[in-house]
Amino acid sequence: MNNEERELFLEKYNERTHFFGRISLMIGLALLIAAPFVMGISLDAMPNMSAFAKGFAQIAIIYIPSSIVEFLIYVPMLGAGGSYLGFLTGNLINMKIPCAINARDIVGTKAGTPENEIISTLSIATSSLVTTVVIALGVLLLTPIRPVLEADVLQPAFNNVVPALFGAMAYKYFRKGKQIVALPLIVMTLLFICVPSLISNVGFLMLLSGAIAIAHAFILFKKEEKENKS
Repeated sequence: MNNEERELFLEKYNERTHFFGRISLMIGLALLIAAPFVMGISLDAMPNMSAFAKGFAQIAIIYIPSSIVEFLIYVPMLGAGGSYLGFLTGNLINMKIPCAINARDIVGTKAGTPENEIISTLSIATSSLVTTVVIALGVLLLTPIRPVLEADVLQPAFNNVVPALFGAMAYKYFRKGKQIVALPLIVMTLLFICVPSLISNVGFLMLLSGAIAIAHAFILFKKEEKENKS
């Protein structure tokens, strides 16, 4: 395949990816919005819309900026196909992103290349299928294994699943940029120790820690650039 044929193939691939991706996201968004209203109407249990609007506004203040930041960060990393699949199926941070990054490291592709976009799409699609199978098996086997899962000896493990998961994931990224990570990690740790009530505002504080990390990385970059010139 020469360069002209390759460019033509990639152009058609991207067009079809965006076509099916947009349709899938619109269908998914419509179902997500419609499902609670359909259940509320059919069960005659619609909430007070004024209270709903107030609650939605409080959540939106946190999640809309976070969603915009995630979009700006993840799309260049995953490409079009991986982004459509990832945002549609969810679990980006704790499942889809690590899966895509591991696949990229194994294959040896670079972010921003067509090869990386294809690898990201395949890895996220595989992750989504595996997740669906595991959830289906969990639902089917929930009753037989429920006594085991509710055993007192296992409760401390379940209580620490999320911290263990995110701690292991964070270490993988932290070790790649120890200088950049140190400042926001110290600031957030001290902030949570001094004001424990802020734990409920993790979504907003993620944006703050991200801003600190970006500012620190920019300062380090400028410092290194200055040293190289001198």
